[in-house]
Amino acid sequence: MWTAADLVAATGGAMAAPFSATGISIDTRTLQPGDLFVALAGENGDGHDHVAAALAAGASGAMVHRWMPGSTLLVEDTLEGLWALGRFARARFTGRMIAVTGSVGKTTTKEMLRTILSAAGPTHAAVASYNNHWGVPLTLARMPPGAQFAVAEIGTNHPGEIAPLARLVRPHLNVVTAVAAAHIGFFGTIEAIANEKASIAAGLEPGGISVLPAASSMLSRLVQASETAGAHTLLFGPDQIRSSAVDADGTTVEATIGGMATRFRVNASGPHMVSNALAALTAAQALGVDGCAAIADFRPGAGRGARRVTQAGVTLLDESYNANGASVRAALAVLATLPGRRVAVLGDMRELGKHGVSEHASLAEDVSRSADILFACGPLMAHLFDAVPPGLRGAHTEDSATLAPIVAAAVAPGDAVLVKGSLGTRMAPIVHALESAALKKPA
Repeated sequence: MWTAADLVAATGGAMAAPFSATGISIDTRTLQPGDLFVALAGENGDGHDHVAAALAAGASGAMVHRWMPGSTLLVEDTLEGLWALGRFARARFTGRMIAVTGSVGKTTTKEMLRTILSAAGPTHAAVASYNNHWGVPLTLARMPPGAQFAVAEIGTNHPGEIAPLARLVRPHLNVVTAVAAAHIGFFGTIEAIANEKASIAAGLEPGGISVLPAASSMLSRLVQASETAGAHTLLFGPDQIRSSAVDADGTTVEATIGGMATRFRVNASGPHMVSNALAALTAAQALGVDGCAAIADFRPGAGRGARRVTQAGVTLLDESYNANGASVRAALAVLATLPGRRVAVLGDMRELGKHGVSEHASLAEDVSRSADILFACGPLMAHLFDAVPPGLRGAHTEDSATLAPIVAAAVAPGDAVLVKGSLGTRMAPIVHALESAALKKPA
């Protein structure tokens, strides 16, 4: 993937001795033999402390910004070096590049596009939610030169982050999944969030395409940015749907995609999953790919709507990766469709600033409509817990570790359990506790 000459040309760095690389890694825990290890320095520590371990694990070399012995590529700054690799990889890429952003549904829509486009040709896409200042250049740096399609995910939690990443990606097509009050504590208003999402159009290649949510109240801002960038605008949304049939495992939809009547199957529950599918299918159609058959192969990932029945007979809806008001409401709507006693396990939604109390309390009606009992954790979720009727209150704790055994002891065979909260609230331990409890024989 990376010759010694390309590594030097991309970064302007210096090698003590030439080496090539078959991949790029920033984490010794997932490093593969032959990878170039990039020693990033930041809030989570200094990668230079792990260079020796990376080389011992089979890394072909390490990118560093201070001299170290061994197979190293010395650059002025390793993060800037990673961006340089991303720019070089994007410049040599001859396929079609897609970028996805939005307040909710980014990763799911990206994975739907990966599924669809992989059926049409070699496709590269971001790992997990690698959508920030290091995740996006890493995605590009890992891109095989021969890929036919590539899908980058671009996220933000502060103003001014999307446009530079979009200019790095230089997509032929971008998708904005939705505009909602995620990270509103750092933006102040929904309009500011919309402007940030709209700035993805700043990176579009000439003649590019913007795929935008028709039902968004912020659509005019998104369209204006698209038109300013000289892009062709396509809309997706409920008006495309001619009919839909919901069952226990998903939705079968008859819709109009790219002006053509078609039928597709989404093997994931909820109208939000159908909306993500419409975005992905509209984008694929604009690239000349009919994805209506291939999208049936998509399955939601862990923490992002994956649903399974545990060995104890509990239906577990795992939405533990992240949360904001829009995504919690969507998940609760799915919970409402499941049979049995419906258990909502919710953790704090982060980065809401002065809106935190009101955003949490405003979920009371949705919880009352969708759940039979609420378990909650975190100081902000206390406001929701107090706002629901007393009969719905299961337990509230300050953290997920304390709540996990309480929930595991409370659920019974036949229950349907939703687990959802922001990443920083660490809801995954509750999922693990439910899965561990499932190994016991049902009472």
